[in-house]
Amino acid sequence: MKLNHKLYSKSVLGAGILIAASLFPSCKKEFLNVPQQGQQQSEVFWKTAEDAGKGVNAIYGNMRSYENTAFPAIAIESMGSDDAEKGSTPSDASYFLDFDTFTIDPNQGNISGFWNGQYRNINYCNQVLDNVPAITMDATLKAQYLAEAKFIRALSYFRLVRSFGAVPLRLTVPLDASEYNIPRTDAAQVYAQIEKDLTEATEALPASYAAVDLGRATKGAALTLHAKVAMYLKKWNDVLSYTNTVMGMNYSLLPSFESVFRIPNENSSESIFEIQCALVPGNTAASNSQYSQVQGVRGARGGGWGFNVPTADLAASFETGDPRRDATIIFRGETTPQGDAIDPNGDNPMYNQKSYVPFSLFVNGFNEGAQQNVRILRFSDALLMNAEAANELGNSTQALSSLERVRARARQGNASILPAVTTTDQAEIRAAIYRERRSEFAMEFDRYFDVIRQGRGATVFGPKGWKAGRNEVWPVPQTEIDLSGGILTQNPGY
Repeated sequence: MKLNHKLYSKSVLGAGILIAASLFPSCKKEFLNVPQQGQQQSEVFWKTAEDAGKGVNAIYGNMRSYENTAFPAIAIESMGSDDAEKGSTPSDASYFLDFDTFTIDPNQGNISGFWNGQYRNINYCNQVLDNVPAITMDATLKAQYLAEAKFIRALSYFRLVRSFGAVPLRLTVPLDASEYNIPRTDAAQVYAQIEKDLTEATEALPASYAAVDLGRATKGAALTLHAKVAMYLKKWNDVLSYTNTVMGMNYSLLPSFESVFRIPNENSSESIFEIQCALVPGNTAASNSQYSQVQGVRGARGGGWGFNVPTADLAASFETGDPRRDATIIFRGETTPQGDAIDPNGDNPMYNQKSYVPFSLFVNGFNEGAQQNVRILRFSDALLMNAEAANELGNSTQALSSLERVRARARQGNASILPAVTTTDQAEIRAAIYRERRSEFAMEFDRYFDVIRQGRGATVFGPKGWKAGRNEVWPVPQTEIDLSGGILTQNPGY
């Protein structure tokens, strides 16, 4: 029985199971070099420890899907910000302009694409959480598998709740059609469940793995995501506590900011969690990530489609001499550090360098940049969350110390740029941290939500058409409302 991937307003899939045979990331990613899309019926699945492992691995495999990392994610998580604009050519995918100007129609397909992509993740997690407890297997490994599922379910619900507000909270796989259609759950309750999942995940996840399991969720990942969730809820004591713990773990910033995003440094000491991607010779189905492809330099062999490009406003926002500007933006006419000459007459003046893969790694028949992992949580985020929490709690000394660790790496020993922030005024430190977050995480799908949770949406995005009381969230997909027979409701203003 093939699992029906359509997630309707009913918000879930049925009890069937599709287990992709090309499932889990190792450090060298040989895990993908296997037969395509093996399927087993749920009636004969969920019997052994091997089944449990396959079920968990399927969660990770789905995370690199188009809905999770390409157009739907760009539309919902990047287009509204002042860091990014459509790119490509004026006529190509012009619907992105509706996200950029906040004139979006709830029927737009990328809204439902993002919604469905997150609920697919959640469905895979729920299948593991429903079925693995009954399997006779090593207790420690079982607890780890359940914790991994809780972490990714929490991540997917976090992406949903900050995008749409109240969403249907599905914590089990429905047994029959009568359980499919559930209403939206208040955002506060969704956040409470996210925190519960992350608390339980933290207790069972290991701090690290052997090389063969590199890329799985860790205790540090659960703590860092929990800190981010708490930051959105302004639970500053919790943010400080979680990030203090992470800062005491075995993470460190790489010396070069630009190198963080290159393939040789995937799953590095700075990485807390990444979506694992790969180009597997002979297996295009397993090499399915389009994250780099859709954002790559347009017109270049080995480049990409040229969407989600940096804005002039972002380029101008960096402090003078900040190396992160050139490490974040590929400029038309430049030569990249990896030796790729960018056409001075290309379609767009700038491209996202963080998603860039050197053109020489392109392989005919495969998506450009399929090798590129997607960075989700980095150690610098833990440091800047720590700085923000400390500042909000009146501890300027710790705030400035954590902030300086990020700035010191950025300046790379050049004392003439990015001077240390020394003010002890809380408002001035807050502004410095907000600016630092923009410079550090530009084009990483956080800026839009950062500005909104900081209460600056109207000030920063108002010139683009953003309106308070409406654009704090995106519209619920109209297709889901229609399928629900009205049980799902629309957000105000849409």
